[in-house]
Amino acid sequence: MEDRSTILIAGGAGYIGSHANKELARRDAGTIVFDNLSYGHREFARWGDFLLGDLSDTAQLDRVFETHRIGAVMHFSAFTCVNESVTDPARYYENNVVNTLNLLKAMRKHDVPYFIFSSTCATYGNPVKIPISEEHPLNPVNPYGRSKLMVEQMLADFSSAYGLKYVSLRYFNAAGADPDGEIGEWHDPETHLIPLVLDAALGIRSGVEIYGTDYDTADGTCVRDYIHVADLATAHVAALEYLRGGGESGVFNLGNGAGFSVRTIIDTASRITGKKIPVREVARRAGDPAVLIGDASRAARVLGWRPKHADIDEILETAWRWHTKLNEKFKTKG
Repeated sequence: MEDRSTILIAGGAGYIGSHANKELARRDAGTIVFDNLSYGHREFARWGDFLLGDLSDTAQLDRVFETHRIGAVMHFSAFTCVNESVTDPARYYENNVVNTLNLLKAMRKHDVPYFIFSSTCATYGNPVKIPISEEHPLNPVNPYGRSKLMVEQMLADFSSAYGLKYVSLRYFNAAGADPDGEIGEWHDPETHLIPLVLDAALGIRSGVEIYGTDYDTADGTCVRDYIHVADLATAHVAALEYLRGGGESGVFNLGNGAGFSVRTIIDTASRITGKKIPVREVARRAGDPAVLIGDASRAARVLGWRPKHADIDEILETAWRWHTKLNEKFKTKG
C-alpha cells in the first residue's frame, strides 16, 4: 500500500501553522509547508520541507499533490483582520473562501481523505450565552467570520457528497509563543492585544489603548478567552489522529474556558516584564462583545485534548521571551 503519511500545512509559515508544524515534527511526522509568505516567515518553516506557493494557483496545487504522497491537509492560510475584512470584503472572500475551494478540489482530485481546518469563534457572532458551546447560534457579524463559516459549510457538503473527513477547530484568542523560544507571534501590522502590550513594555510604542471601560464586567473592560498557541498545535495533531482512527467529521471549540479582561492582561504583563505600560482609555469599538469565553468540553471528551498552558502568567511569559528575542533580532538587523 502506498505510503501517504505526509501532511501538507497550508500557511505553515504563519503563527499557528508553524507551531503545528513543530508539534508534528516532534512526533516524527513528515510535513510540507506550503505558504506564499505574504504574512508568514520563511524562518518559521524550520521543520519538514518548504514550498513557496499560493492557493490561487490551481496548476501549482495540482503539481504539489501529484509529486508528493500527501495523506492529510492542515489549513491555516486565511486573512484574519476583522477591520480589514469590513473595508475590503472581496479580498477576504477570495482568499479565505475561493482559495480554500481550490485546495479542497485538489484534495478531491488526488483522493486525500483528511482535512483539519483553522476556524474561529467569530463564526458565532455576538454571544447569547456564556460559555459558548458548539451548539451556539452561528451569526457572524463581519466578513472574516462569514468567510470562515462559509468554509465550514463547504466542508460539511464535501463530507456528505464526497466522503471527505474533516475537523473544524474554532479558536478563541490565540496567544503566547513556543516555550522553547524558536517561533512566536510576529504580525505586521500587529493588531492583537498581547503583542501590542508587550511592544509598549519594550518602548516600541508609546502605550496601549483600552477600547471601552464601561462594559458589564468586573473592571469595565472586555473579557476574552486566551488559548496558548502550543495548545492549539496539539489540538490539530489530536484532531488528525482522531480522523485517522475512524472518527466522524465535526466541529470543536478550542479555548481555556476562562476569561481575562483587557486590564488584567495589561496589569499582568506589567508585573511579568517589570515595565510600566502606559494606557489610554478610548471609546468602545463597534461590535466588540463584553465577554467571549469558550466551552471546549467537546474537544476534551472526543479528541482527548485539554490545554496544558492555561495559566495567563505562563502565556504572557512565553510571549515576553519571544517578543524580546524578536526585538533584539530587529535591533541587530538595524
